[in-house]
Amino acid sequence: MTSIESVTLDVADPAAASRFYTAAFGLDTQIRLRASEAPTTGFRGFTLALTVSQPATVNGFIGAALDAGATTLKPAAKSLWGYGGVVQAPDGTIWKVATSAKKDTGPATRQIDELVLLLGVADVAASKRFYVERGLAVARSFGRMYVEFAAGSSPVKLALYRRRALAKDVGVAPEGTGSHRLMIGGDVGAFTDPDGFAWEAASLAPTS
Repeated sequence: MTSIESVTLDVADPAAASRFYTAAFGLDTQIRLRASEAPTTGFRGFTLALTVSQPATVNGFIGAALDAGATTLKPAAKSLWGYGGVVQAPDGTIWKVATSAKKDTGPATRQIDELVLLLGVADVAASKRFYVERGLAVARSFGRMYVEFAAGSSPVKLALYRRRALAKDVGVAPEGTGSHRLMIGGDVGAFTDPDGFAWEAASLAPTS
């Protein structure tokens, strides 16, 4: 089964970004970084999401991210589906931290249950077909709104969301131009999807 082996963010200062992700989320191997000055404006068309076990853990991660230099896009709050909030890292990447639980069952931890890459796409059905043809297995699908692919043993789960809906969910305008500043490393080789998201062979991904 095709899977994501790595996610590489293009950032202006990899050393500073590395310090942020270690301090904010404890991510030191799941997210790779490489230097880039590729022009980009507005919404980059994707978000990264951390799924955790309870609200206290959401608050802990968001607090650590803000202390490390992130800015708030949506304060952590209860919703119909659970509890979560959204921050933007100093490098511009948008992060959502959420749980389906509405009550704490113990003290906050630094445990991440899932790391999800959400791509905002123009046509969910078309992008779903594109990825299925490249070996990804659908885990959940909600018509033309949302698709989640099986992660298997991959450290990162891939999901598709309509671009405008994803932007609304994280509290930003949907418009954006230039580079996504994202490279997805997988075991299926190099290609670019219908929305311009680029994949590379995982063995070619940078290790820093």
